[in-house]
Amino acid sequence: MRNRNIILLSLLVVIAMALTACPAQPGAAPAAPTQPPAQEAAPTKAPAEEAAPTEAPAEEAAPAETALTIWADDTRAPILEELGKQFEAQYGIPVVVTEKGFGNIRDDLKVAGPAGEGPDIIIGAHDWLGELVENGLLAEIELGDAADQFLPAAVQAFIYDGKLYGMPYATENVAFVYNPEIVEQVPATWSELTELAAELESAGVVKQAYIRQEGDPYHFFPIQTAFGGYVFGLTEQGYDPTDVGIDSPGSIAAATWLDQMYKAGHLKAGSAVDYDIMHAAFENGDAAMLITGPWALPRIRESGVPYAVTTIPGEVQPAQPFLGVQGFMINAFSKNLLLAQTFLQEFVATEEAMQAIFDADPRPSAFLPVREKITDPDLAAFAAAGENGLAMPAIPEMSAVWSAWGDAIVLISQQREAPDVAFKNAAAQIRAAIAGN
Repeated sequence: MRNRNIILLSLLVVIAMALTACPAQPGAAPAAPTQPPAQEAAPTKAPAEEAAPTEAPAEEAAPAETALTIWADDTRAPILEELGKQFEAQYGIPVVVTEKGFGNIRDDLKVAGPAGEGPDIIIGAHDWLGELVENGLLAEIELGDAADQFLPAAVQAFIYDGKLYGMPYATENVAFVYNPEIVEQVPATWSELTELAAELESAGVVKQAYIRQEGDPYHFFPIQTAFGGYVFGLTEQGYDPTDVGIDSPGSIAAATWLDQMYKAGHLKAGSAVDYDIMHAAFENGDAAMLITGPWALPRIRESGVPYAVTTIPGEVQPAQPFLGVQGFMINAFSKNLLLAQTFLQEFVATEEAMQAIFDADPRPSAFLPVREKITDPDLAAFAAAGENGLAMPAIPEMSAVWSAWGDAIVLISQQREAPDVAFKNAAAQIRAAIAGN
């Protein structure tokens, strides 16, 4: 009922604005009302100082019929078009879906949004928030009656400065992949993995029990969190850029474990292992365990190697991989904020719609009723591995982290610097870079 009241209020606002802008002379075109900034609640009528003119300037064209516009990629567009038909059938307002390349949506919005030529709704990744919110391009949203049906970690991903800017629909994260013919019991901790590596390698069962890409902080992050480390402190308001955790005790403990793996020969120092080398070793049976993402499933399956997917080992606490989240966001310059909100709450946040989105592009759903029904065992395992994941920081300061953090891991991997020195130096570089911004 609440949402229905919202849509009725929205329609009344549209009608009221149109009447307010009615020209003094027959045939003159009414002026389009000015939309309030995204951070402010839309008033039920235009403030006195922003009242629509009684007659539109001659150069302004008549406004188009009210319609809800959406930018989406080719995978999601057909689904949204069907939902749009339902929305129009119920409310009489058409929905226009424009298909765009996923990577083009953000850049196009930066140009079209402020010019008043952008869509009402976009789909996008949560790590766009830093740029879009800071530039005033996104409006706050509410999840409505279905709020408790979304994965909490996915919702957290769209919180920026304590405000929610997106409705999540899918998540993505890495997990632990192993060869069940070699690894009979999955290690629960990284200490247990070290012991297992020594056993398997000394017995000649496998050349390298565990393999990882050299450097690569993204895949190292869950190991770091398992030891209690972090990148930025997390508060209710979001990530705190003043709390850099690369040199925290937990992060240094993880770096020390990595150093010991190289010193013991379980990882090969200076081997320059990249993504393809890592996967080739696993798929050839030369390595038995690795951390990777669902994007690797096609090549692993095609290789024919026995494999299984499970959660990443912990240590002093459960491992938390980075969580990538995709969702719907509302353009702050939209003239249809209430309509956009209603479309998302009533037509997207449903099990039927979220199931259709999942079926079109199978990746763990952010909508719990769909996530819990995943039948593909591998996808279900990836979903389970990401249940307590941490959204990759979307704050601008994250750009200062990757290079120094990755370099520190490389220095350890190549045995060129002690783990505590490498991570303390990286943290100092990150703080300096943030301060310079």
